[in-house]
This record gives sequence, C-alpha cells and structure tokens, in this order.
Amino acid sequence: MTTREKLAELEQFDTPSVSNVIATYPTDPLCLGLYNPWRENWYTNQQISCMYPELGPRAGHVVTCVYGVPDPNYDELSFMDVVDALDDAPEPTILALDQEFPPEIAGKVGLTGGNMTTAMQSVGCIGCVSDGPARDIDEIRPMEFQYLTTGVSPAHGEMAVQAVNTPVSICGMDVAPGEIIHMDENGAVKFPADHLDDVLANVRALEEREEELQENLERADDAAEVRAAFSGEAYGDDE
Repeated sequence: MTTREKLAELEQFDTPSVSNVIATYPTDPLCLGLYNPWRENWYTNQQISCMYPELGPRAGHVVTCVYGVPDPNYDELSFMDVVDALDDAPEPTILALDQEFPPEIAGKVGLTGGNMTTAMQSVGCIGCVSDGPARDIDEIRPMEFQYLTTGVSPAHGEMAVQAVNTPVSICGMDVAPGEIIHMDENGAVKFPADHLDDVLANVRALEEREEELQENLERADDAAEVRAAFSGEAYGDDE
C-alpha cells in the first residue's frame, strides 16, 4: 500500500479509536504508548468544534502556519508561502493554523474563507485545524473540506502570516510539520509519520476486538454476562 492508501484506510476509523492505539490505554497490548496520555499534548481539547461532522474522519500530513496582526518589522511571508508549503508536502495534507491574535479580537477573526480554502484544496489539502474562528461555512460545505475550529465569525481585519512550518499548539495539541493528524467530530489527534503502519495495523485489530465485544454485550441478559463480556477486554471495563 502507498502512504496515501494507508491514510485513506485510516479514515475508515474514528478518532477515539485511533487515539486508543496511539496512547490512551498504555497497558493495553494494542496501545503503542507513543505519549504519556495525560502529560503530553497530543490531542485537542473541548475548545475545538467540527464544522462538517457529516464528512467523517480525515487523515493527512501536517503543514503548519501562524497568523497574527501585521508586524511593522516583519513582512517576509504571505498566504502564498502557506500554499507553497502545502504544495511541497506529501498529499494529502492538513493545515494546522495557529491564530495568535490579541485577546480582544481573537474571538472575531473569521480567518479562513472560501477563496483560501479553494486555494488550499487545489494543492492537496483536505482539512484545517485552527485555534480560532473561520467563515464562509455554507460556501465551503459542498467542497467537502473539513474544518475543526473554535467557531465562526463573519469578518476580520488586516492580518499577516508570521511563520510557516514551525511547531504550533492548537487547542491543547502540540503539532509539528510532517506529523500525521487524524480528525473528525470528536477532535484531532497527532502521531509521528513513521508510526503510520503500526497505528493502522493496531486500529484494525482494535476494531475486530471491539466488534466481538459488542456482539457479546448485545447477547448479555444480566450484569454477570456483561461482566463476562468485559473480562475479555484489556481495557475499557468502565465504558
């Protein structure tokens, strides 16, 4: 399988399942233990929302950028540099967009819209994770481009690109260029690209085990049988 085919298959699984094999249950044999699940910032928090949950999961290579108010001492970068970075990265890509605006305006920066999204999509980008608002939600919907943002806002003022392909933090998730992001309506998780094969293999095995557990739970008629069904699980006996 090519990397692109592996990412496409990974999109058949939801983000909580992918998180389970990345780090959520360290004692489980299918968990890779790539991060300390609580102490490392490898997934997003409740500040972020999925704009198009009906699209399902998306998985891609990370490209990052930082936007903020214009700096009179720095004007080296523009949105075209973001487009170039997306074009240079392996497809498909997901843009991790860090919005570093002053608190008094941060909640009203409808930064990305229809034109920016069309440009990103034209160079192989399939989604964007951002710690600020977006806009043009109805215009973007038929494009099937996924957004995870903190909300929506209809406008913005003058803004500028401050960095491209530097490590960023998005709603509790620290992410660097070249990593993999998997995201859906539950949020986003990241992991190193060189663990793609292991993540995919383990999430396949996890789904098989979960299907067997669900079948056993559906057949259960009392608490003893529910307990017996969970006894075959290496994790999740509280769920």
